[in-house]
Amino acid sequence: MDQPSLVEWIDRYHSYMQMRNYSEKTIQSYVRVIRLFGAYLIDQEATFDQVGVAGDRRLITGYLSGLSREHGYSAKTLHRIISTLSSFYRFLYAEGAVAVNPLTGIDRPKIKRQELRYLKHQQVLKLIESMPGARDQLIVRMIYATGVRVSELCGIAIEHIDFDDLTIRVRGKGDKVRIVFIDEETGRLMESYAGDRVFGPFFVGQQGHSLSPRTVQHLFEVYAPPGVTPHTIRHSYASELYKRSKNLQVVQENLGHTSIKTTEIYLHTDLDERRGIYRTYFPLSKQDELGS
Repeated sequence: MDQPSLVEWIDRYHSYMQMRNYSEKTIQSYVRVIRLFGAYLIDQEATFDQVGVAGDRRLITGYLSGLSREHGYSAKTLHRIISTLSSFYRFLYAEGAVAVNPLTGIDRPKIKRQELRYLKHQQVLKLIESMPGARDQLIVRMIYATGVRVSELCGIAIEHIDFDDLTIRVRGKGDKVRIVFIDEETGRLMESYAGDRVFGPFFVGQQGHSLSPRTVQHLFEVYAPPGVTPHTIRHSYASELYKRSKNLQVVQENLGHTSIKTTEIYLHTDLDERRGIYRTYFPLSKQDELGS
């Protein structure tokens, strides 16, 4: 029996992404990248399953170099293309269609670190109110109340929640378990949402399984302002907690960071605090000293 063609594999990958609850916008973006790469392979008289055989990644590097040279793609765009192709080849490898993932080990262009975006407290509250239903409002509220990652949020089970102590046991990266805290109002809303359930996923997805992170991300894509993601809300949590407490170690532990250096990139000096320090200490701002 002949192996499926690239077109057939793209169709299968399309179905796979739908099954994983990817948004249609994301699926179309992935398919477009893969098709353009397929056209490049035809020009090179190569097939998708020949790429990366015996560690030969010249077709990949040649393709990426051409995109950078001819189209002037940014490092961020090239990152996205590499990630898309790598995801597709992981799928092909799992299906036994290719011997290796040729994107493994490919050098990725460096992206200049940009300041992470965050929302102020009132902005987060308005975002919560704008969500279409009680479940979606609670999703955003819980991320903001606890600072958990999307994967951690989706992994919360009812038996992990102590409604009396207002704590949640969260399993984070590296299977490390930590305790996060919730306020009384969030606890009340969570208890009401859980109803009579005493075990199982707190947020239930398809076929009774835990809600998928992709579903949460899709929620933000549809209803949040452009550029606002679940990570933005986690960032807002960290910024607000540090601004009010000035305790970096507590913020680090609540976020589940191994290194405090990771936590530091989330923090901002509050504008009012900066203004106050400037007016208190900078000589030009102290009118009574100008004539001295």
